[in-house]
Amino acid sequence: MTRKKLCTATQAIMFVLFMALASCTPKNVAYFQNIDQTVAAIDVQKSLLRVKPEDKLSIIVHSKDDQLSKLFNLPVVSTNITQAMLTSDVNTIRNDGGVKSGVSVYTVSPAGTIDFPILGTLNIKGMTRAEVSGFIKGELMGRDLVKDPIVTVEFVNTGISVLGEVNQPGRMEVNRDHLTVLDALAMAGDLTINGQRDNVLVIRDEEGVRKAYRLDLTDAEKTMNSPGYYLQQNDVVYVEPNNFQKRQTTTNGNNVLSTAFWISVASLLTTICVLVFK
Repeated sequence: MTRKKLCTATQAIMFVLFMALASCTPKNVAYFQNIDQTVAAIDVQKSLLRVKPEDKLSIIVHSKDDQLSKLFNLPVVSTNITQAMLTSDVNTIRNDGGVKSGVSVYTVSPAGTIDFPILGTLNIKGMTRAEVSGFIKGELMGRDLVKDPIVTVEFVNTGISVLGEVNQPGRMEVNRDHLTVLDALAMAGDLTINGQRDNVLVIRDEEGVRKAYRLDLTDAEKTMNSPGYYLQQNDVVYVEPNNFQKRQTTTNGNNVLSTAFWISVASLLTTICVLVFK
């Protein structure tokens, strides 16, 4: 084989390699590719937010007697305080995680208790908002303190973190039940084209034990029936980059697996061939 033919063959091989590498784009970019199939029933009850240590709760008691109700509500803090001062059981929180006056909250102790006016120490660990409301209402009526109480319970300053290959990573405040991983990803601006749809990680602290759930968003049934589908407070959602993106994160993206590397090699060989046969 002559040098010219060898050079031509080498260029052809490099062109084929280049085209093959250039075509290595993510294939699994569509969510729920099998959505036309039957999806198993989901236990929605398990998706309710439940009280955990260090949670912050707003608990307000209402009744026909306003003066009586005030005995069971924390005093509203009217002075401005900073985030660094949130160390007591009585705090005020803004919707964006900052501080304002007007809403007093309870901080759940490590044992899962709160110190409630007149009722004293109440263990509410693991309860939903409705269960906390019913529990306090029962205590007020059972002790013949309030005949017609209405107890409103809300989670305050509860959030999750979304990291990795999403358009707007960060921590997000979520104070409602039934928040799904899809909701969280939508709040983060959806996955980038380089995010692995079939390998989304949800990290959760359950009773002091770190658990991880991997979700394949291309499979509707597996995703919706995963314990990680419905999120809880302080969950971390991590979207791993695909192999193409990982290759680009090396120094200048120039390793033997990167497209840039093979482009450089092809350019070098072409230059050599031009110089030799000029």
